[in-house]
Amino acid sequence: MKVQCLLLLGLLLAAAGVESARTRFRPRIVGGIPIDITEAPFQISLMINNRHACGGSILSAEWILTAAHCVDGTSIDQLSVRAGSTLKARGGLIRQIEESIIHPDWDDGTNDSDIALLKLAEPLVLDDERIMTIELESAGAPEPAPGTRSTVTGWGVTMSTLQSNRVLRSTDIPIVSRSDCGVAYQNFGPITERMICAGFVTGGHDSCQGDSGGPLVVDGLQVGVVSWASGCARPGYPGVNARVASVREWIREKSGI
Repeated sequence: MKVQCLLLLGLLLAAAGVESARTRFRPRIVGGIPIDITEAPFQISLMINNRHACGGSILSAEWILTAAHCVDGTSIDQLSVRAGSTLKARGGLIRQIEESIIHPDWDDGTNDSDIALLKLAEPLVLDDERIMTIELESAGAPEPAPGTRSTVTGWGVTMSTLQSNRVLRSTDIPIVSRSDCGVAYQNFGPITERMICAGFVTGGHDSCQGDSGGPLVVDGLQVGVVSWASGCARPGYPGVNARVASVREWIREKSGI
């Protein structure tokens, strides 16, 4: 099995051009760097019982996009969001949730369609610096080419005592093709059309626990929602995200956005 994994790494590097792309990325989450909320003003902290649990993104003053697994089985009165703060546990604006809508095809066994919309009980006050919306990838848009730089942000586990997750962090990672991602996860389940993968096959940079629901961004467009992986930043196992383009019409239908 170890030999097979090493062969897989070599194949992925050759097929996706990830090794050459790696030198173009600023490693910044696991292997990331702290950033100010002004660098990702669309990012929110989704809280359960007033404690950070997941990430999410601002679609409008009233609507938040996150992962289904972040809210599945949690009552509305336990949920709230913090927007406009670099810090995980204080600052910014806090809003309660009026409605939680999980994608009807969400499957907690396969992690397919891991998408949810949250309607805020009171609209956010948008500005031009700390609380802004993000544009979504269009329905039917082609998947970014393997090696394309993407960015994930969040307050998740850093896997290092020297790197605090009390402040927002960011990392840049390359898109991995669905076919290569499927080979990596062949023993875990299918990588479906509603998933998009990103990460260095050599590991070291990735989203992690607490980053779920946050945005995967390419060229200013949100193309994914952080969903699942085998561990965090493990060699050979890229992060798997729910693909926005595949559920774009459902988002429009439910939110009007």
